[in-house]
Amino acid sequence: MADGDDQQSLSQSIKGRLQEGVQNSVFRDKGLLDPDAVIDEDRIVGRDDQLDDIITYLRPALQGNRPPNMLLYGPSGTGKSLIINAVCQQVLELANAQDDRFGVIKINCQTIKSHDRAVYRLVENAANEADVEVGVPQSGVSTDQKLSRFYEILSNNFDSVIIILDEIDLLVGRQRDPNEEPAYSKLLYQLSRASQLGQIEGHVSVAALTNDPRFMENLDGRAESSFNPQDVVFSDYDADQLQSILRRRRDAYREDVLEDGIIPLSSAFAAQDHGDARKAIDLFRKAGEIADRENEDTVDEGHVRDAQKEAERDRTLTQMQGLSTQKKLSLYATAIVPVYSQRNLNAVPSTVAYRVYQYLTDLLDADTKSRDSYLRYMSEAETYNFVTSEKRGRGYGSGVHKEYTFVDNPGVVAETLRADIRIEEADNEGDLIKSVVNAQIDDFFEGK
Repeated sequence: MADGDDQQSLSQSIKGRLQEGVQNSVFRDKGLLDPDAVIDEDRIVGRDDQLDDIITYLRPALQGNRPPNMLLYGPSGTGKSLIINAVCQQVLELANAQDDRFGVIKINCQTIKSHDRAVYRLVENAANEADVEVGVPQSGVSTDQKLSRFYEILSNNFDSVIIILDEIDLLVGRQRDPNEEPAYSKLLYQLSRASQLGQIEGHVSVAALTNDPRFMENLDGRAESSFNPQDVVFSDYDADQLQSILRRRRDAYREDVLEDGIIPLSSAFAAQDHGDARKAIDLFRKAGEIADRENEDTVDEGHVRDAQKEAERDRTLTQMQGLSTQKKLSLYATAIVPVYSQRNLNAVPSTVAYRVYQYLTDLLDADTKSRDSYLRYMSEAETYNFVTSEKRGRGYGSGVHKEYTFVDNPGVVAETLRADIRIEEADNEGDLIKSVVNAQIDDFFEGK
């Protein structure tokens, strides 16, 4: 009986905490801060030209005609998915109102590894859109059979279809030969030729979304000719546009919970990161999540700054997962130089960083690699976009050295790397390491 009472008490406790969290949340409608949410047109900012173009291109679907294929390209977070999905949603509603069978079939190619898998995903999504059985297994049948089933679903259930292939440039497939046609080229050729070859009854158009402005250069000649899209170019958002985007989503929060400065600060951080609206919206949402986590009634600039640190840490952690201990040590040694420096360092001299690396490896009883190995590790860090480098001369007869500048906050990079079990040991000697860093900096600059 006591066990049953304890279980009931625990259940009530969990339920009460869940309800309390909902009631006390700073959010009113958190779904508005999902970057992939299909939003109302009055929330769309700074994309009037692109909106006009896509409306013009999709209007024929409501007139019984075939819309052209489209290529939407521009940096990540510039509104490509947002705009095409918003317009398609309106076309869908208008088509339904006039009893036209219009369909939107979407896949994101980021996690799809092969042409066969992409075709099966199209079959799944088409079947779901038409509310019919998939009709083919994921394995055990040929890609051609899956493609035939896809065409069959479209022919039987839709008069006009637009197929949206998001991040299409990532669908390269398993290319064993560098001259082999990438998977996206083959898929575009098949989809854009299907109506012409009579494999589909009705109109089919393809909208391909990519971050790569040179995407068409990589297409096979046949695919380029049959796809032949209308281009819609998306440029970076500026800080003012990002602020407008967030202002139009501020009703995701309850009234009077946002302190002044939250929207400008979130926008400024995102504007530094290539004008990415997704990052602005993520920061805006994450700041509220931190406020909820800390049981705060309002969201302030401190929450935004904490959100930015968390975002940098998450990004850094993801990129660092494949690094060896030696590469982490090299990066950590370089990051703590500006963190511990008593001087205002905009860039880290490789000479200083390597000496700090030598000290750290000795402290941790790890192998100390050569200067050339350290420079090679840092070159790899540059390919991961942790740092940028520049060669600097120190005057006549003094040679040339490299200087590293961190893309993200070096303090966040160092903090993330300290989570590595071996580097945590060095954290116990923080004061000693700080003195070593500054001694090496002084030696470097005073010895010039």
